Amino acid sequence: DNLADIFSKLGFSAQELYRVTESGEEAKLLRKVHPGDLLRFATDSSDKLVQLAHDINGTDTLIITRQKDSFVAEVETKDVEVRTEFAHAVIDSSFWNAGIGAGLTDNQIMRIANIFGWDIDFAMEIRSGDTFNVVFEEQYIDGEFVGYGDIVAAEFTNQGELFSAILHEDGTYYTPEGRSMRKSFLRAPVNFRYVSSNFTKARFHPVQKRWKAHRGTDYVAAVGTPVMAAGDGKVIKSGYDKYNGHHVFVQHGEKYTTKYLHFKKRAVKVGDTVKQGQTVGYLGSTGMVIGAHLHYEFLVDGVHRNPRTVELPKAQPIAKEERARFMEIVDVRQQQLNNNKRIMLAMK
Repeated sequence: DNLADIFSKLGFSAQELYRVTESGEEAKLLRKVHPGDLLRFATDSSDKLVQLAHDINGTDTLIITRQKDSFVAEVETKDVEVRTEFAHAVIDSSFWNAGIGAGLTDNQIMRIANIFGWDIDFAMEIRSGDTFNVVFEEQYIDGEFVGYGDIVAAEFTNQGELFSAILHEDGTYYTPEGRSMRKSFLRAPVNFRYVSSNFTKARFHPVQKRWKAHRGTDYVAAVGTPVMAAGDGKVIKSGYDKYNGHHVFVQHGEKYTTKYLHFKKRAVKVGDTVKQGQTVGYLGSTGMVIGAHLHYEFLVDGVHRNPRTVELPKAQPIAKEERARFMEIVDVRQQQLNNNKRIMLAMK
């Protein structure tokens, strides 16, 4: 029902509804009431409306209270208690399965992949025996769990190499030394849950039936999977031909170019400016292919390079004025990680 129907069914007049909705700036939140939301009404002994309450979310409640012949609206906010929790896993089949086994949500698993996505190609480089540790927030109101907060610290050991990330107060993840995790390019432009085939100097082409260089990486995924721009740039080509199918080329400054081939559908046109992570097309099987996949190429000064191993521009360090405060946070987070790892080892 809408508010007019609700007020009528409860025996409140249209004038009362008007006074309630005009009770202050906060009362505009009533316009966002949806089916399934709960409204609580309080009346006096003569069934006169004295208060209306609407839970906006887990923390905020809109309360409209009678004052003589008018109403006053305010939003009450409950305190949120933030607790930190820890998760650890050793990968034996896939990163996704290891995350689920460690009790993480889908969103948390994707967040970890996003944090380390500039350094690790989650489609190609994950190996059995890789490990990860994360410290994350849980939110409670009045002692009751209401949701998850940020991942505040994480470690990922990939093929023997340790990567660490600490969340700063500015919302950015940095290495413990203070260098931003965010780099100019992502290692992989598609969802990490899918597998791919490699950049190589000699591969037998499945359609042309001859050996030739494979100057990119093929990522196999479900048709329609969004493909992301690996970095900020400008679309210099968006078209179709019988070899590449639907394809998009992106220029990143003077030095770098990325190419995305065999789309089912393109999402950008020539001249568009794209941001890192923005969808440029949807994976398909157009062009000279035998199955659905993304063919991804990375060029440096016009020369094809392996996108998984090419050295990328260094990440920017944290601002000098923020460094001292950040190092205090690093000490706390690394202590949490180390303590929790010791507990996990002891439990084994």
